[in-house]
Amino acid sequence: MTESTLTLPSGSWPALEPGWVWLCGAGPGDPGLMTLHAIHALKEADVVVYDALVSKDILAWAGPETELVYAGKRGGKPSAKQADISLQLVELAKAGKRVLRLKGGDPFVFGRGGEEAQTLIQHGVPVRIIPGISAGIGGLAYAGIPVTHRDVNQAVTFVTGHDKTGGPTQVDWAAMSRACGVLVIYMGMKHAATIRKGLLSAGRPEDEPVAVVSQATTPEQKVLETTLGDMVRDIEAADMAPPAIICVGRAVLMRQVLDWQALMRGEAPRDLDPLKRGKPAQEG
Repeated sequence: MTESTLTLPSGSWPALEPGWVWLCGAGPGDPGLMTLHAIHALKEADVVVYDALVSKDILAWAGPETELVYAGKRGGKPSAKQADISLQLVELAKAGKRVLRLKGGDPFVFGRGGEEAQTLIQHGVPVRIIPGISAGIGGLAYAGIPVTHRDVNQAVTFVTGHDKTGGPTQVDWAAMSRACGVLVIYMGMKHAATIRKGLLSAGRPEDEPVAVVSQATTPEQKVLETTLGDMVRDIEAADMAPPAIICVGRAVLMRQVLDWQALMRGEAPRDLDPLKRGKPAQEG
């Protein structure tokens, strides 16, 4: 591991005190999307308890004596139990450690950060919350998809594809489909067929644009443009894998003009006014 030489600007930074836990979002993947408070905490912490989506490049900002503790949770793989993670944070803080709990994205957006913070406060451990850029916003932005566009939607709905039951069983697809034109679905890859069925049953059209963004904001980022009707088949054909965000709605069409990474490579926009057209390309 190579130690980062990043130097924070001078100023009055809050101190990570012994016995405290800072609950920080690490952003969607690109180390440049970390907040300065989170980087500051990495340099001050005695212990960093980090999730599966926190990269080695981010952890390289930790101090040379900092203990790194992996506490990742990945679907279908052996993972630490949430209750054990929360109690471990309590124990570390009670031992007088300066603790950084580092979670991918934003800790309060489908990240169970609220549960961890609640446990800490119930045990008398002081907490500071540092928000992070959520993958459902930042990851889609890196793919050239705005979650809101004045010509498309006046609201956006964020949905989890993995609730307490292990699937999206508590989602009222009909109500959600009536209320919002753009849906952003976290952790939905495993249950893509269930999501597709629910949305089609709720009246969403088969030709509605869908984008799947895997490994968002990282060098391994992969984007699939498809339709609701073809979503499951195309995900399998393109070998898309989690972690991934699924976006449903006409905002996906904007990628045809706003794929800024393609523009940086010298490629021309596919359509300067895609909302006047209809269907996205099958893969991008």
